[in-house]
Amino acid sequence: MDGGRIARGDDTSLPAGLDRNKINCNYETRKRYRVVPHGAVFMVIPEKAAGESGMKIFAFRGGCRLHRRFPLFCALVMALFVFAGCGRRVQNRVQGYVEGEFVYVASPFAGALVDLRVQRGEQVKAGQPLFRLESEPEKDAADEAARRLAQARSLLRDEEKGKRPSEMDSLEAQLRQAQAALAFSQKEFSRQEKMLRTAATSRQDLDSARSSREQARERVAQWSADLETARLGSREDQIRAAKANVQALDAALAQAEWNLAQKRQAAPKTGLVFDTLYREGEWVPSGRPVVVLLPPENIKVRAFVPETLVGGIHPGAAARVFVDGVSRPFTGRVSFISPQAEYTPPVIYSRQSREKFVFMIEITFDPETASKLHPGQPVDVELGAGAGPAPR
Repeated sequence: MDGGRIARGDDTSLPAGLDRNKINCNYETRKRYRVVPHGAVFMVIPEKAAGESGMKIFAFRGGCRLHRRFPLFCALVMALFVFAGCGRRVQNRVQGYVEGEFVYVASPFAGALVDLRVQRGEQVKAGQPLFRLESEPEKDAADEAARRLAQARSLLRDEEKGKRPSEMDSLEAQLRQAQAALAFSQKEFSRQEKMLRTAATSRQDLDSARSSREQARERVAQWSADLETARLGSREDQIRAAKANVQALDAALAQAEWNLAQKRQAAPKTGLVFDTLYREGEWVPSGRPVVVLLPPENIKVRAFVPETLVGGIHPGAAARVFVDGVSRPFTGRVSFISPQAEYTPPVIYSRQSREKFVFMIEITFDPETASKLHPGQPVDVELGAGAGPAPR
């Protein structure tokens, strides 16, 4: 019934100041009386003696506008309890975020960027070309080193060969000439020796023939040694010096070729092109990265575990990572537990202060799973028995 009329059959009198046909719900009345719901009616109970035995209770339907909203108020309170229960935090679930360890690809030499082969967001494989810098100076240096090495190798072969064929022919002719002179000197000495027995010649002529024979013999030995030396080539020390020069120039050529190759950079790992930092035509200083890669194995989750939970976690333990917008969690394993507490207040380690300790842990995934995560993405990490087996 409207108007806050008293329930039928109630012959009690309302307190002073309360209208039988309509409850006066002003401030003073609300101070003195409590209005509570009871089934289909409302009960008016004096505030000072609420709950006492023998108390007169004034029952009525409807009531002031404030008490008509009481069921709505109760519904709101119950809804708050429901939402609070739904949002209650699981004890073994902590917050974290996705972290990526980027690979910065750079050239150790400066130069203009003449060719950028990839774009941001592209997937590349290991060994795939990424970019090329201007390389004319390095190419000229490599060509010069190659020509110097060829020259040194030719000199080494010349040192090892000995004299030229025409020079060898000249030495052989001189040896034959000396051998002919020796043969003539030997005959002359024999003739002089016979003539001396018949007194047809003097001893002085015999001595002169003997001296000519010995001189011819020594010239034959001299030219034979010269010919043998010419056939051997240069001395061992000269050959070793020539070989060392070839090795030095070979190393210089390898260095020049490496410098030239560094102007072209390829992907060291398979992954995502996270960003490109220069455009074609721009000057790139030495050592400045041009392409930023994110290999899937470099993606991990960092979470912060309270001091009360970190004692039950060990490397290799299973963990489930929940991401907004994804129905199924990602399974990984704990790969690192920080030995130092973070966000620790500078106080003594009392029981109250220990509750503020958190320890950072890192969770890794297989490359296929890691490729579905994005750096900076907030996640929830569930640890413990409910996380399931860790992937191998």
